[in-house]
Amino acid sequence: MSVTSYDAAAAGARPSGSARPSNLAPVLRVEHLSMRFGGLVAINDFSFAARRGDITALIGPNGAGKTTVFNCITGFYKPSEGRIALQFGDPGVWEELSALTERGTRSVTRGDGMLFLLERMPDYLVAHRARVARTFQNIRLFQGMTVLENLLVAQHNSLMWASGFTVLGALGLRSYARAERSAIDKARYWLDRTGLTDRADDPAGELPYGGQRRLEIARAMCTDPVLLCLDEPAAGLNPNESADLGRYLHKIRDEHATSILLIEHDMTVVMEISDYIVVLDHGQKIADGTPDEIRNDPRVIAAYLGVEEEEVAERAIGTQ
Repeated sequence: MSVTSYDAAAAGARPSGSARPSNLAPVLRVEHLSMRFGGLVAINDFSFAARRGDITALIGPNGAGKTTVFNCITGFYKPSEGRIALQFGDPGVWEELSALTERGTRSVTRGDGMLFLLERMPDYLVAHRARVARTFQNIRLFQGMTVLENLLVAQHNSLMWASGFTVLGALGLRSYARAERSAIDKARYWLDRTGLTDRADDPAGELPYGGQRRLEIARAMCTDPVLLCLDEPAAGLNPNESADLGRYLHKIRDEHATSILLIEHDMTVVMEISDYIVVLDHGQKIADGTPDEIRNDPRVIAAYLGVEEEEVAERAIGTQ
């Protein structure tokens, strides 16, 4: 089956050779987010925005609260305080944010724009309606299923809708047959983009570690996400695999209407692929900016290297 029969353009892919847009509105706004577990404050008054079509990195030392932020965005945790807003379609719908907050509802539609308050949504609705996809620190593939089958699993919801949620529907409805063909086409499209077409019928567990990481991302992309959240995608990769991962994420950023938010400890990967970086330490934002700005920020250096506060102040004064 041809990998080109999947309509990537309809799913948000940019035409080949087209430039990435600049100065775009944010796809995600996190405002005054706090997360407490009893007396432990994991996140404290944390705010940032991720622009549409950018790769935004969330970095910080171990225990800084990065995964907790991810868990709040993706609906695994309900934050103690704060607002998490995600938008797609017409960015003009951002004007409805205050009214949406006051109404106490989860979402609003204006024209072809949709706006969601993720803190009010359970995880399955964050994934299905708000179109937020996620990978985890540890690989969570179905190791005994084939590479192709892992990508079809990601499209289970759309196939169930097409079947009318009945076994008879799955056996006889034309809509299910069309949905099944579409799911296979999309899976093969992402196998091609991931360089795994020749391994489609192999068990996922037989792929090299780097291939399994890419397959996880491809599986997430089969849900046509607006926001792709990657938790340490370069963990366990060698330098060559990390470079391949960087090129792969750039293709997703440049060729599809998907914004990427990632947590990563490999600073080489972060600095090479990120458009914007947000730095957490002890649950609070200490810096944000471009890779060049973050690389030279004394507060970031202190957080990673343990420089004393007095020396941080002296460095900050010296850079002014």
